[in-house]
Amino acid sequence: MPLISITCYLEAARSGDFAVPLFDAIDSTSVDGMLAAAEEKYAPLIIGLYSGTLAQANAPALIAYIRARAQASTMPVSLMLDHGSSLEQCRQAVDFGFSDVMFDGSRLSLEENIAQTRAVVDMAHPLGVGVEAELGHVGSGGEYQQYGAQRKGFTDPEAVERFVAETGVDFLAIAIGNAHGVYQGEPCLDFDLLAQIRTRVRQPLVLHGGSGSSEAQFRSAITGGIAKINVVTDLYKSAGQQIRAMIVESPERTSYFDLQRAGVEAFTQQCGYYLELFGAAGKG
Repeated sequence: MPLISITCYLEAARSGDFAVPLFDAIDSTSVDGMLAAAEEKYAPLIIGLYSGTLAQANAPALIAYIRARAQASTMPVSLMLDHGSSLEQCRQAVDFGFSDVMFDGSRLSLEENIAQTRAVVDMAHPLGVGVEAELGHVGSGGEYQQYGAQRKGFTDPEAVERFVAETGVDFLAIAIGNAHGVYQGEPCLDFDLLAQIRTRVRQPLVLHGGSGSSEAQFRSAITGGIAKINVVTDLYKSAGQQIRAMIVESPERTSYFDLQRAGVEAFTQQCGYYLELFGAAGKG
């Protein structure tokens, strides 16, 4: 089916105690595994492209491939710009046919984040494109002990209502102790803060930095109102481990075609795991 904005599914997820994952793709192998998992689990899917991908020479071809593969899928698929850095970049993604965009103004002042997010919303909404923004700042796992673990960058619940009202954003990424990439130490998520934020807005909430959180933390986050969870690092780490294990165990199976099939299978398996864990399986 054609690409769809994920907004309506996230609204259902917020009230239905499940979450839709976003998986960032980098090539056809990752895309094929993600789509196979969605079909297998009968689940909606968000395929993300990190903003830096748009500057790469193969970006138009990869985007065209994703759109063609989504068209052939029986499951609802969103193609979303992940961490767009400007209005111009978000507009470029929309011109490419993305169904949703994220504008990341989390390093800006509140006033500037509101103004730039509003500009993205005004551009995207008339075209039926959903918009995610970030309030607070989700840092990297490598600096977790100096950043997230010290409660730096956490979303201010007092600012949430104003931000949502003045931007018109469809869903909101928040910082509650989550971080991108591999955590330095154990992640500590503030579910009391999540509860405070949820009572202030009706928009679906988003958790970035899903790699490294425990199953119990994921369940608590979803129950607490998280409707979308981004998982990237763990997918590629798991795929790399499975391919290496195959080479060690069966060195005769090291042709390019064997490795590619192993990669697709690894993505299918790990994406399917998260679709089940987040309760998205069966929601397609």
